[in-house]
Amino acid sequence: MLTRGTRHRIVQEDLARIASERLAWESLAGKSVLVSGANGFLASYMIETLLYLNETFGTECQVVGLARNRDKAKNRFAHHAGRDDLKFVFQDVCEPVHVEGPVHFVVHAASQASPKHYGVDPVGTLSANVLGSHQLLTLAREKQSQAYLFFSSSEVYGRPDQDGSGIRETSFGGADPARVRSCYAESKRMGETMCVCWAEQYGVPARIVRPFHTYGPGMALDDGRVYADFVADVLAGRDLTLHSDGSARRAFCYLADAVAGFFTVLLKGAVGEAYNVGNPQGEISILELAKLLAGLFPEKRLQVRTDPRSRRPGYLPSAIDQFRPNIEKIEALGWRPGVSLKEGFERTLASYS
Repeated sequence: MLTRGTRHRIVQEDLARIASERLAWESLAGKSVLVSGANGFLASYMIETLLYLNETFGTECQVVGLARNRDKAKNRFAHHAGRDDLKFVFQDVCEPVHVEGPVHFVVHAASQASPKHYGVDPVGTLSANVLGSHQLLTLAREKQSQAYLFFSSSEVYGRPDQDGSGIRETSFGGADPARVRSCYAESKRMGETMCVCWAEQYGVPARIVRPFHTYGPGMALDDGRVYADFVADVLAGRDLTLHSDGSARRAFCYLADAVAGFFTVLLKGAVGEAYNVGNPQGEISILELAKLLAGLFPEKRLQVRTDPRSRRPGYLPSAIDQFRPNIEKIEALGWRPGVSLKEGFERTLASYS
């Protein structure tokens, strides 16, 4: 029996915003959608969106979440216990994936995306992107899936040359494969190449998204990435601590905007093509971001401090000073981010209360 779980108000509003996008949601009707990395920040919001579509539009799609950790899945989706449109397969994505019945859509989002993992588990980081891609592309081929979506990363660009137009899908720079941190970027590059090869040789309709820095409700506050640290500090009433001088610039995209972009590529993207998903209007320096977040709650009188020695063990920082996407390619599909930095972080902080 399908039952509607209780979601936070912010999440419910986000899902309504995503569902209002002018996409062919009806193409999901009665279909089976497998999402790997189901417990993850981005993947779980895609699952929430699919369930919301079932509740609101009667889409009746069947969602299969592939995850390693049963307890984590039970906690993350506790508000959906008892639904008949959500089931899980618990296994490592690097092992052969067996699912009964059709799988019309495959979303491969299983990956260790936080830099804190790169230094302590580089093998695990790259395996999901390479071995996991092999298993899920093989599944999509066997099931003759309608679409396959691979979650790549902006890290594939290495150290690109940038002009005023931002990083385009062809703006590749150098990356040293003989660095531990390259476990992430190089395996994402290989995952993309695998998508293109499976599309060319076997006709798997694979598409690729390259998310830039994405934040929002549900992100792990011990993630190790600076914006998650800042949100955790604000919620705890602690001064915000920078592990650098804060001059590096990043473009941040609110989760609901990003998820709408992911579905846009899944349903409208060209086979074998990659698309940036980010918000160039959300570009800001790390120091400016810390000051913005501290200023959201003036009554807390939070300070912004710098302490490079406080970096967590295993964390491998990027050497890139500026990272801003060019999104003209995905804009041509009809997608554009709409949530400002201030509104997005206000909504993020409110979602934890």
